[in-house]
Amino acid sequence: MSVARENAVAAGEVDSGPSDLRDPMKAIVQDRFGAPDTLQLVDTEKPEIRSGEVLVKVHAAAVNPYDWHMVRGDPRIARLMGDVGLRKPKARIAGVDVAGRIQNVGTDVHDLRTGDEVFGFARGAFAEYAAADAALVVRKPPVLSFEQAAAIPMAAVTALHAIRDRGSVQLGQRVLVNGAAGGVGTFAVQIASALGAEVTGVCSARNTDMVRSIGATHVVDYASEDFTDGTIRYDVVLDNVGNRTIRDLRRAANPTGIVIVNGGGSPGHIIGAVGSILRAAIVNLFVRQRITMVPTMWNREDLLAVTELVDTGTLRPIIDRTFPLADAAAGLQHVEVGHARGKVVITVT
Repeated sequence: MSVARENAVAAGEVDSGPSDLRDPMKAIVQDRFGAPDTLQLVDTEKPEIRSGEVLVKVHAAAVNPYDWHMVRGDPRIARLMGDVGLRKPKARIAGVDVAGRIQNVGTDVHDLRTGDEVFGFARGAFAEYAAADAALVVRKPPVLSFEQAAAIPMAAVTALHAIRDRGSVQLGQRVLVNGAAGGVGTFAVQIASALGAEVTGVCSARNTDMVRSIGATHVVDYASEDFTDGTIRYDVVLDNVGNRTIRDLRRAANPTGIVIVNGGGSPGHIIGAVGSILRAAIVNLFVRQRITMVPTMWNREDLLAVTELVDTGTLRPIIDRTFPLADAAAGLQHVEVGHARGKVVITVT
């Protein structure tokens, strides 16, 4: 399709019929930054794969705070980064968490085959097909449905980085997870519990039983208790919400404890979180506590690590609700308001 015709389709001036598409598929696309309702379901061409890539027939894709950051181009400073785009989205098709079946493999792909059921990372996951780096997808555990598998990659890997790598959580330590009922939080509680920590989850009253069921020894209702009042202090504090200052979080940590800030954040708190990290870099120079941020890294080794946790029964995804591909915008809106219980998944096939 020509650029002129693509622009006319996006503007609603012509129908996006498949007649002039060489190999059509349905996909959720965006041509400008904005609210989730700027997303459209249209016919577009199936992606072509390059050397080292696989073509995945998408069965399910998950929604992350990362996705609505990309859709909105928020914070604006992030648009200076290569993956986002300056004046319009660099990635026209949204979504990165994917689960599906390999349709085709490119050259130099040796350990995956056509027909393999896989999950992992693929830009443009909100579509019927997505091209993925073969190094960023792994075989799906048979015990998981496609929807469950799609819920894992970004949230579980982020939790793994936070608890295992940044927090270096050990047997018998006290760990607090703020936002324990969210996507990253539900995985963080499970991983910390599996490592032998005494886990306290902070969530709303309606999620108390669920957070206990996945491994939390104690649960704090944020509406009625202040976990930063210093009454109880923790070896590791993981903040997934971004609604407390670094000073607040330090009060919840032991004098030699670790405060971990997950940069996913929530609406209205993104710039504050960035500013807090800058302040934390200064604080680290003068106190024994360590304040750190969860890195955004995608790699095969971490996917295999979370797969092993699934295989051993240590890790299970919590799915709040699913939306069909045509309603992907509603799924993003549900995550953006910040009250999703576990993960939101887009069903494609």
